[in-house]
Amino acid sequence: MQNVIQTKNLSKNYGTTTVLKNIDLTIQAGEFTAIMGPSGSGKSTLMNVLSTIDRFSGGEVWLEGKSLLDLKKKSLRQFRQERMGFIFQDYNLLDTLTVKENILLPLSLRKFGTEEMESRLKPIVQALNIEAIVDKYPSEISGGQKQRTASARAIITKPAIVFADEPTGALDSRSATQLLEQLVGLNETFGTTIMMVTHDSYAASYCKRVIFLRDGGIVNEIYAGAQVQKTFYDRILETQSLMGGKPR
Repeated sequence: MQNVIQTKNLSKNYGTTTVLKNIDLTIQAGEFTAIMGPSGSGKSTLMNVLSTIDRFSGGEVWLEGKSLLDLKKKSLRQFRQERMGFIFQDYNLLDTLTVKENILLPLSLRKFGTEEMESRLKPIVQALNIEAIVDKYPSEISGGQKQRTASARAIITKPAIVFADEPTGALDSRSATQLLEQLVGLNETFGTTIMMVTHDSYAASYCKRVIFLRDGGIVNEIYAGAQVQKTFYDRILETQSLMGGKPR
């Protein structure tokens, strides 16, 4: 199976403060992975570095086999636009565009034809159950629907990987569950590789793998395997407890 992300001895410093240290990580195509850890453990920094939003200080990062050290700024920007998708906690939708227009925006900016855009749109809005709202504006839909719209926008480009930063953080429990179930569906139906940063053990239990950070380093990782979600959730809580974290 192809590696989408690989790091070796990855480190990140801000001045004299080390935020990430000696991170060796591999994310394979089709994985749904959660990154967990207490505040200040380096979760968001790791995501920012892997998504090329932030530079790293040492070590090496490969994306689909390409070393970031070999890519110039223009190539990095193009790689991010074409091969990565992003789901943010605050949705980042444009209020002046409809749901459909928001979803199709990345393709419009890349001058895709109407027929190709429509062919990509239909199965995604069906999978996320937002067909009925495609002509509405963000102000007319719920938080859960906004997040599903953002999710559709993230995968419409058929990215190598989707980065999700606390995607359920602003949602009520019902909407969060619906979103997580649909992310699982996207992962299984389209083979979308997803890396999700979360504080929430319940959200992490929908993933196939959970990586735990503390003080800038990987201290543990567990796999769901054939376990039912409840059993995996309990294992996540147990691992957090052993690490001295605060289960949620």
